[in-house]
Amino acid sequence: MQKQSISLKRKTYIAVMDALMGISVSITCALVVFLIGYVLYKGLPNVSWELIATKPSYLSEHIGILPDILNTVYIVAATLVFVLPLGAGAAVYLTEYAKNRKLVDMIEYAAETLSGIPSIIYGLVGMLFFCRFFGMKTSLLAGAFTLAIMNLPTVMRTTQESLKTVPASFREGAFGLGAGKWRVIYTVVLPGCMDGVITGCILSVGRILGESAALLFTAGFAHALNGILEGLGSPGATLTVALYVYAKENGEFGIAFAIAAILMILTVCINLSATLAGSCFRKRRNL
Repeated sequence: MQKQSISLKRKTYIAVMDALMGISVSITCALVVFLIGYVLYKGLPNVSWELIATKPSYLSEHIGILPDILNTVYIVAATLVFVLPLGAGAAVYLTEYAKNRKLVDMIEYAAETLSGIPSIIYGLVGMLFFCRFFGMKTSLLAGAFTLAIMNLPTVMRTTQESLKTVPASFREGAFGLGAGKWRVIYTVVLPGCMDGVITGCILSVGRILGESAALLFTAGFAHALNGILEGLGSPGATLTVALYVYAKENGEFGIAFAIAAILMILTVCINLSATLAGSCFRKRRNL
């Protein structure tokens, strides 16, 4: 009788937990679907070729987001140029070269702390440090440096965890064949963890696309159409900053939802690209 009572309690507990987990999953999925669907429903009707392919004209009150799209491309490219070598290099040093475990723990703790700091604080520091101290003024380049510091912990920790997944036997086999330290890292370790590295880099692009608070302080919100070199040295609004300006300052909620729909589509594409890139590199590694 006691065993039956315990068995009944266990079955009841399992049923309740299954129901709670099912409800949690349903609520999460419903929120995601609602958010994506609502943004696309409100934004896609306002997306047009004229909006995407032209620049704004203040004389005719015409609105175009081509400068904002180009500014977004410029700042993403510039940020990746700075953050990828620094993040990957730091991860390789901490995982493969560093001998002082206390130093490694301190750097990892600092990286985890930096990843939790609000982005607006990065913007304030970037404005004082890059815009004023280094004389960059308000420009896309100052915004790119600020975003590079913001994304450095993410790239470094992702690369570091990917390096740790490479079996030690791979390194020992390469050393046994007479390869040097750097040759082992370059030809064995990095190719073996490239899926995690690429995935982390692609996901960091998503964070760059979605950032606005830090860029309001450092990159500004100009809608000028410039080339890449001139644009990096000039103030400019990315898509997220333009969304804020059109919604908050100008009251153009139709344009704001159109930009939100574009950002939503880009974010979904980036996440899918990260998943496909990771699976592709894993398949190549297993061949």
